[in-house]
Amino acid sequence: MENLPGSVTEPDGSAIVRVLSYNIRSMRDDTAALARVIRACAPDLVLVQEAPRFFRWRKAAARLAGATDLVYVTGGASAAGPMILSSLRAHVERAEDVLLPHTPGLHQRGLATAVLRIGGARLSVVSAHLSLDAAERYEQAGLLLDRLGGLGEPCSIVGGDLNDRPDGRSFGRLAERLQDAWATKPWGGEFTSVPERPYQRIDAVFASPGIEVLGCGVPHALPGVTRDDLLAASDHLPVLAALRVPAAV
Repeated sequence: MENLPGSVTEPDGSAIVRVLSYNIRSMRDDTAALARVIRACAPDLVLVQEAPRFFRWRKAAARLAGATDLVYVTGGASAAGPMILSSLRAHVERAEDVLLPHTPGLHQRGLATAVLRIGGARLSVVSAHLSLDAAERYEQAGLLLDRLGGLGEPCSIVGGDLNDRPDGRSFGRLAERLQDAWATKPWGGEFTSVPERPYQRIDAVFASPGIEVLGCGVPHALPGVTRDDLLAASDHLPVLAALRVPAAV
Protein backbone atom coordinates (compact mmCIF):
# COMPACT_ATOMS: atom_id res chain seq x y z
CA MET A 1 0.00 0.00 0.00
CA GLU A 2 1.46 3.35 -1.04
CA ASN A 3 1.77 5.97 1.64
CA LEU A 4 -0.52 8.97 1.56
CA PRO A 5 1.18 12.26 0.66
CA GLY A 6 2.54 14.21 3.58
CA SER A 7 1.54 17.68 4.66
CA VAL A 8 3.02 20.38 2.44
CA THR A 9 2.29 23.84 1.11
CA GLU A 10 2.74 24.00 -2.67
CA PRO A 11 4.45 26.92 -4.45
CA ASP A 12 1.05 28.08 -5.74
CA GLY A 13 -0.24 28.39 -2.16
CA SER A 14 -2.38 25.25 -2.24
CA ALA A 15 -1.98 22.90 0.72
CA ILE A 16 -1.93 19.14 1.08
CA VAL A 17 -3.85 18.55 4.29
CA ARG A 18 -3.99 15.27 6.19
CA VAL A 19 -7.38 14.80 7.86
CA LEU A 20 -8.22 12.13 10.41
CA SER A 21 -11.81 11.32 11.40
CA TYR A 22 -12.01 9.16 14.51
CA ASN A 23 -14.70 8.07 16.97
CA ILE A 24 -12.69 7.71 20.20
CA ARG A 25 -15.47 6.39 22.45
CA SER A 26 -15.01 9.11 25.08
CA MET A 27 -11.42 7.93 25.70
CA ARG A 28 -12.79 4.98 27.66
CA ASP A 29 -10.30 2.57 26.11
CA ASP A 30 -6.49 2.49 25.99
CA THR A 31 -5.55 6.16 25.76
CA ALA A 32 -1.86 5.42 25.18
CA ALA A 33 -2.77 3.26 22.18
CA LEU A 34 -5.15 5.98 20.98
CA ALA A 35 -2.39 8.57 21.13
CA ARG A 36 0.00 6.28 19.23
CA VAL A 37 -2.53 5.80 16.45
CA ILE A 38 -3.26 9.51 16.10
CA ARG A 39 0.41 10.52 16.15
CA ALA A 40 1.32 7.88 13.57
CA CYS A 41 -1.31 9.26 11.18
CA ALA A 42 0.53 12.64 11.27
CA PRO A 43 -2.70 14.62 10.82
CA ASP A 44 -3.11 18.35 10.32
CA LEU A 45 -6.72 18.05 11.47
CA VAL A 46 -8.42 15.48 13.70
CA LEU A 47 -12.20 15.43 13.50
CA VAL A 48 -13.18 13.61 16.66
CA GLN A 49 -16.49 11.98 17.56
CA GLU A 50 -17.44 10.94 21.08
CA ALA A 51 -14.93 13.21 22.75
CA PRO A 52 -15.22 13.26 26.56
CA ARG A 53 -18.38 15.19 27.50
CA PHE A 54 -18.77 14.95 31.24
CA PHE A 55 -16.59 15.27 34.35
CA ARG A 56 -13.40 17.29 33.64
CA TRP A 57 -13.88 16.90 29.90
CA ARG A 58 -11.69 19.91 29.13
CA LYS A 59 -8.75 18.32 30.95
CA ALA A 60 -9.28 15.09 29.01
CA ALA A 61 -9.31 17.00 25.71
CA ALA A 62 -6.15 18.87 26.67
CA ARG A 63 -4.49 15.61 27.69
CA LEU A 64 -5.26 14.03 24.33
CA ALA A 65 -4.04 17.10 22.45
CA GLY A 66 -0.81 17.13 24.45
CA ALA A 67 -0.20 13.40 23.94
CA THR A 68 -0.62 13.76 20.18
CA ASP A 69 1.31 17.01 19.63
CA LEU A 70 -1.89 18.79 18.58
CA VAL A 71 -3.91 21.70 19.89
CA TYR A 72 -7.56 21.88 20.90
CA VAL A 73 -9.65 23.97 18.50
CA THR A 74 -13.27 23.52 19.58
CA GLY A 75 -15.94 21.02 20.59
CA GLY A 76 -16.32 18.33 23.21
CA ALA A 77 -19.17 18.71 25.69
CA SER A 78 -20.16 22.04 24.12
CA ALA A 79 -20.89 20.23 20.83
CA ALA A 80 -22.33 17.09 22.49
CA GLY A 81 -19.30 15.01 21.50
CA PRO A 82 -17.74 16.18 18.21
CA MET A 83 -14.39 17.94 18.61
CA ILE A 84 -11.65 19.37 16.40
CA LEU A 85 -7.91 19.18 17.06
CA SER A 86 -5.24 20.62 14.76
CA SER A 87 -1.51 20.81 14.28
CA LEU A 88 0.28 24.12 14.68
CA ARG A 89 0.23 24.33 10.89
CA ALA A 90 -3.40 25.46 11.06
CA HIS A 91 -4.33 29.05 11.87
CA VAL A 92 -7.80 29.15 13.38
CA GLU A 93 -9.85 32.13 12.20
CA ARG A 94 -13.05 31.25 14.04
CA ALA A 95 -14.75 28.30 15.68
CA GLU A 96 -18.24 27.57 16.92
CA ASP A 97 -20.09 24.64 18.46
CA VAL A 98 -23.67 23.99 17.40
CA LEU A 99 -26.28 21.90 19.22
CA LEU A 100 -28.81 20.32 16.86
CA PRO A 101 -32.54 20.09 17.59
CA HIS A 102 -33.09 17.40 20.19
CA THR A 103 -35.68 14.64 20.00
CA PRO A 104 -36.85 13.66 23.51
CA GLY A 105 -35.57 10.23 24.44
CA LEU A 106 -32.63 10.37 22.01
CA HIS A 107 -29.08 11.56 22.57
CA GLN A 108 -28.33 15.24 22.10
CA ARG A 109 -26.24 15.74 18.95
CA GLY A 110 -24.13 18.65 17.77
CA LEU A 111 -21.48 19.91 15.39
CA ALA A 112 -17.97 21.21 16.00
CA THR A 113 -17.16 23.78 13.31
CA ALA A 114 -14.17 25.95 12.43
CA VAL A 115 -12.72 28.08 9.65
CA LEU A 116 -8.95 27.72 9.29
CA ARG A 117 -6.04 28.71 7.09
CA ILE A 118 -3.35 26.19 6.23
CA GLY A 119 -0.61 27.54 4.01
CA GLY A 120 -2.36 29.62 1.39
CA ALA A 121 -5.57 27.60 1.68
CA ARG A 122 -8.66 28.59 3.62
CA LEU A 123 -11.31 26.04 4.52
CA SER A 124 -14.28 25.31 6.73
CA VAL A 125 -14.27 22.13 8.79
CA VAL A 126 -17.06 20.23 10.53
CA SER A 127 -16.93 17.22 12.84
CA ALA A 128 -20.26 15.41 13.25
CA HIS A 129 -21.82 12.36 14.87
CA LEU A 130 -25.28 11.65 13.50
CA SER A 131 -28.22 10.00 15.23
CA LEU A 132 -28.97 6.30 15.51
CA ASP A 133 -32.57 7.13 14.57
CA ALA A 134 -33.03 7.12 10.77
CA ALA A 135 -35.49 10.02 10.54
CA GLU A 136 -33.54 12.24 12.93
CA ARG A 137 -30.28 11.29 11.20
CA TYR A 138 -31.59 12.35 7.79
CA GLU A 139 -32.70 15.70 9.18
CA GLN A 140 -29.31 16.18 10.85
CA ALA A 141 -27.53 15.52 7.55
CA GLY A 142 -29.52 18.38 6.03
CA LEU A 143 -28.76 20.67 8.96
CA LEU A 144 -25.06 19.82 8.61
CA LEU A 145 -25.11 20.87 4.95
CA ASP A 146 -26.98 24.06 5.87
CA ARG A 147 -24.39 24.87 8.51
CA LEU A 148 -21.57 24.18 6.07
CA GLY A 149 -23.09 26.62 3.61
CA GLY A 150 -23.49 29.17 6.38
CA LEU A 151 -19.77 29.12 7.08
CA GLY A 152 -19.35 30.79 3.70
CA GLU A 153 -16.17 29.10 2.48
CA PRO A 154 -15.80 27.54 -1.00
CA CYS A 155 -13.60 24.74 0.37
CA SER A 156 -15.06 22.50 3.06
CA ILE A 157 -14.20 19.25 4.84
CA VAL A 158 -16.54 17.12 6.91
CA GLY A 159 -15.56 14.14 9.03
CA GLY A 160 -17.92 12.05 11.03
CA ASP A 161 -19.49 8.94 12.41
CA LEU A 162 -22.66 8.89 10.33
CA ASN A 163 -24.27 5.82 11.87
CA ASP A 164 -25.23 5.12 8.26
CA ARG A 165 -23.76 3.17 5.36
CA PRO A 166 -23.01 4.52 1.88
CA ASP A 167 -26.32 3.15 0.55
CA GLY A 168 -28.27 4.89 3.32
CA ARG A 169 -30.38 8.03 2.88
CA SER A 170 -28.35 10.21 5.24
CA PHE A 171 -24.96 9.16 3.88
CA GLY A 172 -26.34 9.70 0.38
CA ARG A 173 -27.65 13.14 1.27
CA LEU A 174 -24.12 14.26 2.12
CA ALA A 175 -22.57 12.48 -0.86
CA GLU A 176 -24.92 14.31 -3.25
CA ARG A 177 -23.32 17.62 -2.33
CA LEU A 178 -19.81 16.59 -1.23
CA GLN A 179 -17.18 14.16 -2.41
CA ASP A 180 -17.14 10.92 -0.42
CA ALA A 181 -13.36 10.75 -0.17
CA TRP A 182 -13.17 6.94 0.03
CA ALA A 183 -15.38 6.53 -3.05
CA THR A 184 -13.41 9.21 -4.91
CA LYS A 185 -9.94 7.75 -4.31
CA PRO A 186 -9.87 4.66 -2.06
CA TRP A 187 -6.71 3.90 -0.12
CA GLY A 188 -6.11 1.49 2.72
CA GLY A 189 -9.15 -0.27 4.15
CA GLU A 190 -12.82 0.51 3.66
CA PHE A 191 -14.69 -0.71 6.74
CA THR A 192 -14.51 1.16 10.04
CA SER A 193 -16.71 -0.90 12.36
CA VAL A 194 -16.07 -2.99 14.34
CA PRO A 195 -12.26 -3.13 14.72
CA GLU A 196 -12.11 -6.87 15.52
CA ARG A 197 -14.04 -7.81 12.35
CA PRO A 198 -14.75 -4.75 10.21
CA TYR A 199 -17.85 -5.22 8.07
CA GLN A 200 -19.35 -1.77 7.50
CA ARG A 201 -18.32 1.79 6.62
CA ILE A 202 -20.17 4.20 8.87
CA ASP A 203 -17.32 6.71 9.35
CA ALA A 204 -16.26 8.97 6.49
CA VAL A 205 -14.44 12.07 5.30
CA PHE A 206 -16.16 14.34 2.77
CA ALA A 207 -14.71 17.21 0.77
CA SER A 208 -16.27 19.96 -1.32
CA PRO A 209 -15.93 19.60 -5.11
CA GLY A 210 -13.03 22.05 -5.43
CA ILE A 211 -10.75 19.90 -3.25
CA GLU A 212 -8.62 17.16 -4.82
CA VAL A 213 -8.79 13.85 -2.96
CA LEU A 214 -5.36 12.18 -3.01
CA GLY A 215 -6.44 9.12 -1.00
CA CYS A 216 -8.71 8.12 1.85
CA GLY A 217 -9.32 5.04 3.98
CA VAL A 218 -8.49 3.08 7.09
CA PRO A 219 -4.69 2.93 7.47
CA HIS A 220 -3.41 -0.64 7.46
CA ALA A 221 0.20 0.06 8.36
CA LEU A 222 1.29 2.89 10.64
CA PRO A 223 4.81 3.41 11.99
CA GLY A 224 5.08 2.26 15.58
CA VAL A 225 1.45 1.06 15.67
CA THR A 226 0.35 -2.57 15.92
CA ARG A 227 -3.00 -4.17 15.15
CA ASP A 228 -3.42 -4.53 18.91
CA ASP A 229 -3.15 -0.75 19.22
CA LEU A 230 -5.99 -0.26 16.74
CA LEU A 231 -8.11 -2.79 18.61
CA ALA A 232 -7.34 -1.24 22.00
CA ALA A 233 -7.73 2.44 21.07
CA SER A 234 -11.46 2.58 20.33
CA ASP A 235 -14.48 0.65 19.08
CA HIS A 236 -14.09 2.32 15.64
CA LEU A 237 -11.21 2.37 13.19
CA PRO A 238 -9.84 5.74 12.05
CA VAL A 239 -10.32 7.22 8.58
CA LEU A 240 -7.32 9.09 7.18
CA ALA A 241 -7.45 11.31 4.08
CA ALA A 242 -4.95 13.41 2.19
CA LEU A 243 -6.58 16.33 0.41
CA ARG A 244 -5.16 19.07 -1.81
CA VAL A 245 -6.95 22.30 -0.94
CA PRO A 246 -6.51 25.13 -3.46
CA ALA A 247 -5.14 28.48 -2.41
CA ALA A 248 -7.72 31.02 -1.31
CA VAL A 249 -8.50 33.73 -3.83
